[in-house]
Amino acid sequence: MDQYGVYARFYDLDLGDQDEDLFLIEQFAARCGSPILELACGTGRVLIPLARQGYEVTGVDISPAMLEVARRKAAAEGLRERVSLVEQDMRQLALDRRFQLVFVAVNSFMHLLTAEDQSTVLTRIRQHLQPNGLLLLDLFNPDLSRLLDFQGQVILDKVMIDPETGHRLIKFRSERADLGRQSIDVTYIVDELDDAGHIRRTLFPFTIRYLFASELELLLRSAGFQIEAMYGSYDLDPFTGDSERIIAVARRPA
Repeated sequence: MDQYGVYARFYDLDLGDQDEDLFLIEQFAARCGSPILELACGTGRVLIPLARQGYEVTGVDISPAMLEVARRKAAAEGLRERVSLVEQDMRQLALDRRFQLVFVAVNSFMHLLTAEDQSTVLTRIRQHLQPNGLLLLDLFNPDLSRLLDFQGQVILDKVMIDPETGHRLIKFRSERADLGRQSIDVTYIVDELDDAGHIRRTLFPFTIRYLFASELELLLRSAGFQIEAMYGSYDLDPFTGDSERIIAVARRPA
């Protein structure tokens, strides 16, 4: 079952213009060079811009529907020679090459819901890195005071217009945090209003597990990485307890 496929149609409309992290990832791409691997690449929000710049990029995702959107975008821009798209669960990552840079963009690593899965993925990433290759992980820094407010309320997130149909899309969001499990149950609700006034509702529920910086450091070291830096923003500010992001840069030892 393609859990994420239900949202593939809406993903670019909702999140496709999110670009705060692109310059940071481009900096590390310039430093490391090709080939580059993105895990949980989705519809290619980051992967496609890297390919435009001439990098050879492989994208792995568990959702065939998300990958199909990415494949169409790569083909439309004539990037198929630089882009390889692979349907795999990153917990079973098994490719026939190693990479200079592996990254997991905005919060996607948090879709791994157990420490065992997180450790497994980090070990598989290390196996797919060239000696001295880099891993870049981007997560949000948990704010417990904010998480306490996540009680399952349904709030209006945004209103969008589908350019293909002209239909109005009204997106709601619900979040419920479990501090004991370090998890957040999230539901996106999209009401599509057609020209006749009919409403079609799409529900996209998923769960993420947040990590604290010290926990992430321990996982990385246990998986055999050397931690190069921990940043707290896309401007590479040093990580502090008040940082919005946890951006970990780790190296596979030579």
